[in-house]
Amino acid sequence: MSMISWMQAGVSTRLNQWWSSTPFITSGVTIICAAIYLVCLLVGYDSYAEICFLPSAVASHFQVYRFYTSVLFHGSLLHVLFNMLTFVPLGTELERIMGSVRLLFLMFLLATTNAIFHLIVAFLVDYNPLYHVSYLVDECSIGFSGVIFSMIVIETSLSGVQYRSVFGLFNVPAKWYAWILLILFQFLASNVSLLGHLSGILSGFAYTYGLFNYLLPGPSFYSSIEGLSMLSVCVRRPGFILCTGGTTYGQLPTHSNMSTPPSALINANFLRNISSWMPSRRTSTVQTSTNQEQEDPRFPGRGRTLASTGTEPTAREANANLHARHTAANTVRADATVTADQTDTFDEELKKLVGMGFERTQAEVALAAADGDPNVAIEILMSQQD
Repeated sequence: MSMISWMQAGVSTRLNQWWSSTPFITSGVTIICAAIYLVCLLVGYDSYAEICFLPSAVASHFQVYRFYTSVLFHGSLLHVLFNMLTFVPLGTELERIMGSVRLLFLMFLLATTNAIFHLIVAFLVDYNPLYHVSYLVDECSIGFSGVIFSMIVIETSLSGVQYRSVFGLFNVPAKWYAWILLILFQFLASNVSLLGHLSGILSGFAYTYGLFNYLLPGPSFYSSIEGLSMLSVCVRRPGFILCTGGTTYGQLPTHSNMSTPPSALINANFLRNISSWMPSRRTSTVQTSTNQEQEDPRFPGRGRTLASTGTEPTAREANANLHARHTAANTVRADATVTADQTDTFDEELKKLVGMGFERTQAEVALAAADGDPNVAIEILMSQQD
């Protein structure tokens, strides 16, 4: 019995550590979706036709509320469980990079654009002159998976990896990852909305290519939200991540200069990315004006956790900083001030860490977080193994 109790305690501890490392908005959305499903289960609510995304109802009765109710409701325990287990790592990664308020706005934007793409495609297919396919406009779809597919596209673009593992079985080119998942889910699961997932992929690509830049607010918007007194309790929570600007390390778009016509913006982004289905990650050169650093207009800012009252950073803050700097490790320190000698030194120290038995990817992240100091990197790696 003592062994069983020990194993149960170990599992419980790991689950608590996993959940405590989940940022504020990601954990909040997970709790809301789970709570909605449990309430529906307890009261016996199953009138999903009233809240699902139904293109015919949206078009004929202008029921725009379905854009968002359809995202939060789920049809079964397996449905909500699978969606949330997929969402938590994606949301955690993006929230640490973008910040909590920015991620919340992103999910709202994706839910809206997913629904719009869903409507457009459904009615185009229904009223095409060659062959009418009317069932799509009467298809009732619910679940968070459309937004999840959008986030998969965005996170895959940000990571800069060349290949992605599909369920740990085989690797595929990263630019095909979302499309292969779309096809697999159609074959492996029943009652899956092909158009709902496809709309999520389209929104993810549109956002990544910068086609939504003119819809994104500027940094002052997020700062003003974080500064609201009514949200001070949320901002003080350990898992809340501020939308502060920082080192450029990604290709995620952000607020565009509104002096640029939207049509010119769309054309420029489309032509820049047409050569690849997924935009490759690169570190943008920071332009200076009167010796002041200017933020890359495509970069959404580096999220950071709210500082603690102590002088030493907490384990969660250190973990968030590691994730926030992961591009520095993957791009071989491509800062404008890095010299060839510094790059060689970084590679040499990395080889030493790998030779000590540390996993290469973790060693890269730790060495980048330590600004090239191997002793600090070793401490970080050892702390992660504790």
